[in-house]
Amino acid sequence: MAPLAYVAPVVDSTAVFKNDIFKGKVLFCTGGGSGICKGMTEAVMRHGANATVVGRKLDRLNASAVELSKATGRQCLAAQADVRDPEQLKGAVAKTIEKFGRIDFVICGAAGNFLVPIAGLSEKGFKTVIDIDTLGTYNTIKATIAHVRASKGAYIHVSATLHYKGTPYQVHVSAAKAAVDATSAVLAVEEGPHGVRSNVIAPGPIGGTEGVDRLSPKGKSHADDIPLGRAGHLYDIANATVFLFSDAASWVTGQVLPVDGGSEHLRHFLLPYPQAVLDPESVKGLIKPRL
Repeated sequence: MAPLAYVAPVVDSTAVFKNDIFKGKVLFCTGGGSGICKGMTEAVMRHGANATVVGRKLDRLNASAVELSKATGRQCLAAQADVRDPEQLKGAVAKTIEKFGRIDFVICGAAGNFLVPIAGLSEKGFKTVIDIDTLGTYNTIKATIAHVRASKGAYIHVSATLHYKGTPYQVHVSAAKAAVDATSAVLAVEEGPHGVRSNVIAPGPIGGTEGVDRLSPKGKSHADDIPLGRAGHLYDIANATVFLFSDAASWVTGQVLPVDGGSEHLRHFLLPYPQAVLDPESVKGLIKPRL
């Protein structure tokens, strides 16, 4: 009988890091109302920080802010803003400064994605993803940099591993995230002398998130494609976040950290290849509708 494959444990950051390492700190997170970025925000708050979550849907933001505050005992502010609009972001930053007086950490996490081949992707669709992911990251940096300089703080940009190889049906997000990675590297070099660090987390498939639900073909399980034996958990990204914002990473900047259980080394296209690129109509039933 073949031995069973190892399955990595899921670990809460509070089992590893002290609960008060971010006491007195303030996090500003775009895309923080749901999914991976909400989990990242909760983790930073559990270790003592207050936070602002930023997004377009105020009802969702308000509900998330209440939930995060109750779960962590810290304060969470909901600030409605579209990252494509610099003035709205400046307004969200102003609310944060008025409420908390500072910004130490920034998570640039607002993103958009869907499965579509180049031949079926409109110019507007491509531009929308670039505007949210790439320009949204730039706009967030511009709106916050003066405050992060003042606090000698740090940025984390939520990217992806899709652009490490050619990934069919993902040209829009591959282009956008490659630009995010490059932006973070330049930010690290330019702002390092000012005491600011900038790093990237590139998540693998994280179970139970909107992104995985939207991008995974119907009925697809990721466990068989991951060397560490399971799909990712929000805690996996949260733990990397806590580390990169902590003093333990005080000499870590300009880096891209894939948190994917090793899946990038085994990754293959999730839809049948080359069928999906030769006959897109034949795989439409496997793709979840765009939200």
